Amino acid sequence: MCVNGVARGSVLPGEGVEDFVEIMNETAYALKMQQQQIRAGIRVNSRVRVTLEWDESGKTHAVSGYTVDISPKGCLAVVPQGFAVGQKMRMRNSINGNESEARLIWRGHEGRTGWELGLELDNPPVDFWGLDF
Repeated sequence: MCVNGVARGSVLPGEGVEDFVEIMNETAYALKMQQQQIRAGIRVNSRVRVTLEWDESGKTHAVSGYTVDISPKGCLAVVPQGFAVGQKMRMRNSINGNESEARLIWRGHEGRTGWELGLELDNPPVDFWGLDF
């Protein structure tokens, strides 16, 4: 129901703005904490050579890089190729040859040796990294 063009239950200027701001701050804080918990999984600083493969225009492309840290769910890697967030690819652990489908979930800065990429593994083998987490 609208009253003078404002939906009933909406915050009117000067009416309950402080409450609205407090709720928004609490919501933002809760979201931030949830994101930290998602990222706060077990991580190990480890430099592992990896190869990323993807298909584009009917051809398979590959690029090699290395990890900065690893977890059972994925890694932070540096590779000389930039990708769009959401891109799907295959990741191969060059040490033990294990492979898994992966998806780019975060792209950081481009440094001297390449792009920082947050990669999520899709149902990797339990021993993908060769470690027990």
